[in-house]
Amino acid sequence: MTVTADAGGIEGGRPSLSELISVFARIGCLSFGGPAAQIAMMHRAVVEEKRWLSEERFLHALNYCMLLPGPEAQQLATYIGWLTHGTRGGIISGLLFVLPGLVVITILSAAYALWQETTWLAGLFFGLKAAVLAIVVEAVIRLSKKTLKSGFLCLVAATAFVALFLFSVPFPLVVLAAAFAGFLNARRTGVTATPAGLHELPAPPPPGRAIINLLGWIIVWQLPLLILWAFSAPDGLTSLFSFFSKMALVTFGGAYAVLAYVAQVGVEQYGWLRAGEMLDGLALAETTPGPLVLVLSFVGFLTGFREASGIAGGILGALLVAWATFVPSFIFVFAGAPYIERLRGNRILSGALSAITAAVVGVILNLAIWFGLHVLFREVGKVELVPSLGLDLALPVWTSLEPAAALLFVLSAVLLFRLKLGMVPVLGICAAAGLAVRLSALM
Repeated sequence: MTVTADAGGIEGGRPSLSELISVFARIGCLSFGGPAAQIAMMHRAVVEEKRWLSEERFLHALNYCMLLPGPEAQQLATYIGWLTHGTRGGIISGLLFVLPGLVVITILSAAYALWQETTWLAGLFFGLKAAVLAIVVEAVIRLSKKTLKSGFLCLVAATAFVALFLFSVPFPLVVLAAAFAGFLNARRTGVTATPAGLHELPAPPPPGRAIINLLGWIIVWQLPLLILWAFSAPDGLTSLFSFFSKMALVTFGGAYAVLAYVAQVGVEQYGWLRAGEMLDGLALAETTPGPLVLVLSFVGFLTGFREASGIAGGILGALLVAWATFVPSFIFVFAGAPYIERLRGNRILSGALSAITAAVVGVILNLAIWFGLHVLFREVGKVELVPSLGLDLALPVWTSLEPAAALLFVLSAVLLFRLKLGMVPVLGICAAAGLAVRLSALM
């Protein structure tokens, strides 16, 4: 696949494969803080520092990924790799985004299964969370300046934020409502979109070939299930893979949208987990890089550990869940991206996607506030404003403020906004400072 420099697409020229590997290996190892922080890191690296993609191209890819089930940040990483180096680039960037976190969560799951000890992890990543909060705030500011270019888009962003923050409206409904509002606004205004960079992409495959490619990917996705059946693996592992294969197709809204359901099914129906263990897994996943849905590999590890007797079974369980969860993300991107790129010049679609972009600003603002409350305060409660409407407000317990976390957040903000340091130095400085704070408290 050949990609040329373009005002609407690849701004700084096509990166080499080694450059792509280097950048996404770094992002994969440092992508703490959930999808908002991860998207912010990719935007900073790919759009601002390396200038591989234009702002318009990056947001177009993000909009598509936000509509898909599964981890949108990993799908965005795959999409960026596909734009620069085709299917090979997509596989590389998508895997590099996931693998560091998968390795870490597997090791931590083994430690948990053997010793049930997780408290030391909070101290290790105390400073990183404060730095990630500053990165998320920076992402909100940058995206809002670049995307909210009309009163309509500002209204969409504000409405999305209120719907999520005050009414806890399901994320997919917010995205669909924004798309519909953008569609209506585009029809009303008649604004035309100017496509750019379309000549650099090959035409989508004909329908017959597209269907064959899709079937091939589906076979690859379900191959572990055939192997499990062939080798008469324990029923727990087969059920595990089947269940999470289904979950991969309906996981709209990110990890938090499915954790409660997975915990309920895993405890009550399958008996994979004991009560409360999902929260322990979430605590582990919060302190590791990569998508938060890696917590599902924690479920897989415990199931394999108990069903297949030991660490080897646990590793197999974690890998099975990761395969079932993440392979569909590659399928969605490789199957849909060629068509989505061709539709960048469609006025109605561009209007809908622009509204989704505005809604994303509201989504990231909501995530920033939620993340900030839980980083800076030990206790966060809810106050019911209008119970009949489901209107409530998340408020911190002010006496539970973490002074050290607040100071580290201020330090991170100064390093990012005033001193203009890069993401890696800021994360490194704050990680060292946070570790020093926790060690001094224990002495």
